[in-house]
This record gives sequence, C-alpha cells and structure tokens, in this order.
Amino acid sequence: MAIKDVFTWKLHGDGRSISPGTVVAPDERLAWPVTVGIGLQHVVAMFGATFIVPVIMGFPTSTALLFSGIGTMVFLLVTGNRVPSYLGSSFALLAPVAAIAPLAQGQTALDGPAISLALGGIVITGVALAVVGAVVHVAGAGWIPLVMPPVVTGTIVALIGFNLATAARSNVESGPTEAVITIVAILLITVLFRGLVGRLGIVLGVAVGYVVAAINGSVDLSGVGSAPWIGLPTFHGPQVTSAAWGLFLPVVLVLVAENVGHVKTVAAMTGTNLDRYLGRALFADGVATTLAGSGGGTATTTYAENIGVMAASRVYSTLAYWVAAAFAVLLGLCPKFGALAASIPPGVLGGAGVVLYGMIGVLGARIWVQNRVNFSSPTNLLTAGLGLILGIGGFTLVLGDFTLGAIGVGSFGALAVYHGMRAVARRRGTDPDLDVKADLVGDDASLGR
Repeated sequence: MAIKDVFTWKLHGDGRSISPGTVVAPDERLAWPVTVGIGLQHVVAMFGATFIVPVIMGFPTSTALLFSGIGTMVFLLVTGNRVPSYLGSSFALLAPVAAIAPLAQGQTALDGPAISLALGGIVITGVALAVVGAVVHVAGAGWIPLVMPPVVTGTIVALIGFNLATAARSNVESGPTEAVITIVAILLITVLFRGLVGRLGIVLGVAVGYVVAAINGSVDLSGVGSAPWIGLPTFHGPQVTSAAWGLFLPVVLVLVAENVGHVKTVAAMTGTNLDRYLGRALFADGVATTLAGSGGGTATTTYAENIGVMAASRVYSTLAYWVAAAFAVLLGLCPKFGALAASIPPGVLGGAGVVLYGMIGVLGARIWVQNRVNFSSPTNLLTAGLGLILGIGGFTLVLGDFTLGAIGVGSFGALAVYHGMRAVARRRGTDPDLDVKADLVGDDASLGR
C-alpha cells in the first residue's frame, strides 16, 4: 500500500450526513467540522479511564496523555489507517505496578526510583507484545484462542482486579470520608445518567470526592499555581529488573486478548474482514507501550469506550482518531492540568479504586459468560479456581534471583492447569469437554481496556 493511499480518505456522500443503513468506513471521512467534532467525542470517551489510571498509579498524567496520543498515532500508522482505535491507559498494569512500586500511605505520586522500576516492567510488556504481534503477522492468529481460551483469559483478568483489593483498602484508610463519598457519587452518576455522562461515572465521581476533600482542607493546590499552562511533561527513564519479568509478562496475555477482541469487534460492526491486521495491531500496541514505558507513560491498549462512540455515530473513519490523538498530545503539553491531577487526595483515589478494581475483577467473569464457558467441566472449574486463589492470595515463586509475583503465579498456574489437565485427559480418554468450541475465544470477545 502506497503512502499516499494510507493518508487518503474518500469523502462519504456529501460529507455532512450518513445514508440509512451505511457507515463511514475507516478509509472514508466526513467534512472537517464533523470530523473534528467526532474526534472530540473520542477524546471525551477515552479521557475518564486514560486519566484515572496514571492518577491511581502515581504516574504524571500529562506524560500518560501525551504518550496515549503518540501511541494512537503509531497504531494508525502501523495498521495503515485501516483499524480505527484509540490507545488509552491499560487497567491491566495497575496490579504489577502496585506490586513493584507501591505508593506509601498518603502518597499520591511515585518518586524517581520507584517509577523507573514500574516503567521497566512496562517496557518488558511492550516488547513482549510487539514480539507476539510479529509472530501473529507471520504465522496467523489461530494459535491464540488455543493457548488462551476464555476460561484462562477470564481468570487472569479477574485475578488482576481482585489482587488490588489491599491497595484500595490502604488508600481508603487515608481518607475514609472522601472515599465513601467518591464511591457513592460514582454509583449514583452511573445509575442516574445514560450515555456519555453515565460512562464518565468514575471520573465525575472523583471530581465530587475532590470537591469534598477541598472543602475539608485535604487538597494542596500549591503545585497548580506554579505550573505553566504550556510546557513539556515530566519524563522518566525505565529500570529493568529481574523482578519485573515475573510481574509484568502475564499482563501480555490480557493485552493480546483485548487487541484481538477490538479488531474482531470493529470488523463485525463494519462488515469488513480485518484479520490480516491482527498482527499489526498487536505489534503497534507493543511499540506504543514500549515508547510510553521509555519516557514515563502508562502502558496502552485499545478502548471499548471509543467503540461505543463509533457504534453510536456509525463513523469508523481513522481520520477522526488522528484528531483525537492530536488533542491528547495537546493535553499532555499542559503541565497545569497535570499538577491539578496530582493534587487529588489518596482517600478519593481509594474510593475510585474500590469501584475500579472490582469492575476489572468482574470483567473476568463477563468473559466467561460471553463465551459460555462450561463450569461443569472439572478442567475449567479447577483452572479458574486455582488461578484465582493463587493470584488473589498473593502466592509468589522465588527461583534464585528471579521472583514470580502473585499475578504471574496465578496466570501461569491457570495456563498450566488447563493445558496439563486436557493433555492428560485426552491421553487417558477421559476428556469431559464434549464441546471444544466452548473453550475457544469467541469472535465477538472484547475486553475493553
């Protein structure tokens, strides 16, 4: 595909409206005012989650937003502008970051050495994901659902969320009043409002908790006043350690499932076969995550929130995502905005964490339900049960200087149990799983972050 074709979008109809029963394809566009408006919708849709993840991690938000915009541009370039997607902050990295560089009670930002350790793990994740993408591009994606069936993927997502329960409790104890108000606000906003406002329940709930904390005198705004409106964000370099490998590599399995689910979902909504872009999508997210980890940003992944915008507007034009990426970069170049985010008290973050971590955990169960995982099968039942207990219980494995953290033990434990039990059962002729297809990842699987 020639470069000029990659950056050419055909005008859809008159550029102002969409004909009934049609969609604006990735290689099409609407008139510029409409395209900019759709791009801004994507910014709003991605903002809540992309913003809240670095805040909870203790990362500089401006840096994370900058790299999310750059990462989206990388993704669009690598996929030839044929897979519409926004790369926002990944929730899957919350647990390993908390394990390798935990925030002290009352602390809202990581110091230099701590954030460098976390960034080293993010770089490992990005490089590994890029390697998987290269393999998929050459060999195809048929092996992914065989290696990672929904019972395993759902287990890994669930244990990542529930593993963070103690981290949420620690922050809540720093400000229980603000935490409870934040939780209640998130719940009420989510249930009282539909559409975009409802989807922004977490970030709006944090805003309510922030106001309450400010009234109570728990907010320090000294850094906001001294921060400039325009400038480069804070950059940090990564430090790769042996401990990071065992903590972060399991997350690659989740990012693979998220990206595959995203591409499959967009293909279904547009009626276009995008399988040839699966490897590119994985590789692009790996490169974007590596870049972010090299400079101080959070790991990236495709966003379900933006799929919602596409489904509602019927506009799948990748040009709109270039607009969204440009706005994200502009937000990243506003240090005052980053300083405001850094002033959010730990109690408020703890309240958001209680909701957020619980949602991540239950997303694992949603994967089981969507793919009709058969838990009357002893193999599936023991795979999920053992993996969850190992991950949530904090089990670790130490081999010399190498330490496999709880997420790694639970993830690889689930993989070992599933494939080990199936192999033995097949050899013995006692395999209870009559419907093998029920164990495979469905084409419409989409994990969101």
